[in-house]
This record gives sequence, C-alpha cells and structure tokens, in this order.
Amino acid sequence: MSNSIGKPVMVIPGDEPPQMQGSAQLDRIKEYGNLTMYTDRPGSKEEQLRRVKDADIILNTRGAVKWGRAEMEQLPKLKLIATCSIGTDMIDLEAARDLGITVCNQPGRTAKLVAEHAFALMLAVAKRLAYQTSQLKRGVWAKMDNVYLQGKTLGVVGTGDTGAEMARLGNAFGMRVVAWTFNPNKERAKKLGVAYVPLDELLRESDVVSLHVRLSDESRHLIGKKELAMMKEGALLVNVARGEVVDTAALVEALNSGHLGGAGIDVFDKEPIGNDAPIVQCEQVVLTPHIAEVTPEGVE
Repeated sequence: MSNSIGKPVMVIPGDEPPQMQGSAQLDRIKEYGNLTMYTDRPGSKEEQLRRVKDADIILNTRGAVKWGRAEMEQLPKLKLIATCSIGTDMIDLEAARDLGITVCNQPGRTAKLVAEHAFALMLAVAKRLAYQTSQLKRGVWAKMDNVYLQGKTLGVVGTGDTGAEMARLGNAFGMRVVAWTFNPNKERAKKLGVAYVPLDELLRESDVVSLHVRLSDESRHLIGKKELAMMKEGALLVNVARGEVVDTAALVEALNSGHLGGAGIDVFDKEPIGNDAPIVQCEQVVLTPHIAEVTPEGVE
C-alpha cells in the first residue's frame, strides 16, 4: 500500500463543487502520504478511473463521484475510500466488502451542524424570508402570512444522529415531534422524546416534514406524488438528506399548485443545480447549495 518512497498514494478524484480546495486541513495529510487533488469533476468513467489508477486511498469529497463494483474491480491497489460525508450512497458497499476495500465515513460528526441548518431552513420557509427579501429588493411591500411553528407538529423522517438532533431542537422549540424510521423501538422513542408513527400518519399530521434518511433503494423517492398529496394543505417540507429521497418533479407540482406552503432544500438530484431548474423557479422555497455542514467546525 505504498509508492516508491514508502508512502501511500492518495487521490481526491473530483472536488467540484469545491469542498477541500484551500482547506488548511490538507496540510495534515501530507505526512501520511502523497496527495493529488483534482479540482474538476471527471467528465467520464474512463477519466475517473485514470485519475485513481495508482491510488491506495481515495478521498471522496463529492457524492457525485460514484464507485460501483465495475470501477472498484479495476483498481487492484485500492485499499480505502474515505468520504467527507455521513452518507455512503455513492459507494457500492457490498462490492467494497467483497474486494477488501475499507470504506470510512463521518457518522455523527456533523449531525448537529446539519440539524441546525435544517432547523434554519424550516424557520426561513415558515417566515417567508427568501420571498419577502426578493419582494423588497423589487420595491414591493408584500403582505403574506407567516407560519407560527410553536405548538405545531414536526415530523422527522429518519432518526439517526441528524434526525435525533432535529427532534431535540423541535422539542426545545415547543413543537410536538412525531417520527418515522425503518426500525422504530420504544426505547429510542423515549430517549428522543418522540412518538413513532407510520409514515402515512406522519405525513397527514405534520405541519413540517423534515427528511433525514440515508439514500438507499428503499428510500429513493420515499416522498413522491402520493406522499406529497397526503401532507396537510400548506405544510412545509425540509430536505437535508439526499435529493433523490424526494421526487423533485412531484415536489415542484405540489409547490406550484399551492398544496404545499413551501420547502427548504439543501440537496438536489444533480449538483450543482442550474438556475433554470424548475425547483429554483418555485416561489416559496429556500435553497442552499449542499452546505449544511460547511462551517469551520464542520470542515475541520
């Protein structure tokens, strides 16, 4: 697991949008190995593989760079893939296990940061901050009701580290918190101060639905047209999980029809998202470019 001078070869195969570029943390890596960073995203699978063909370690800073069985089988030197994320949906974990490749992520390390951002998105949507700012910049003194959140129901979908922290914030704010997870149990419900309910019930009861599940075959488009239709008229949706957890076309339809009162979104199907994307054109949305954990503490 080393090159000619005894240190492992480490490669960041595509840091775009920028995450590790300019980070002081990169200096800490140099004593452990020889690092090469590509600041643009690989344009093809062939280019992706060419960049890491000599790598012992891949530092995957962006989830858009994916590693399936076909790619990993072509990298006999590869021993480790480390992600700068909680999620590992960009890596075929079963294939990595079969090939003896260790995968390291950041479980729990940024949970408080991401939950705080989700809470901020919820508040921003409820108080119409983006809409009112844009109106005032146009010289329009707009009258539109805000949403009062204390005493309302917050539905937390997924109660891992981030969802658990979102539930804590909701309880502290005076909201009633209900939750859904793939594996509910009474002990965890008591610890988190939530009531676990079926997903359909959560969607029907919640004034705000906040998404915190990992992306998997089970959770892809977990929130689709049918689920959005179940939500209360005027309810708010927050997504800091993964873009593909939601059927974006159905979400746009629900927003433009007025069925939903707004959405706060930090993650998208395709990143970076273009300014011509339908979700960007929706009026009652607050959008951030996948930066929930991007604070000095989170970067470190």
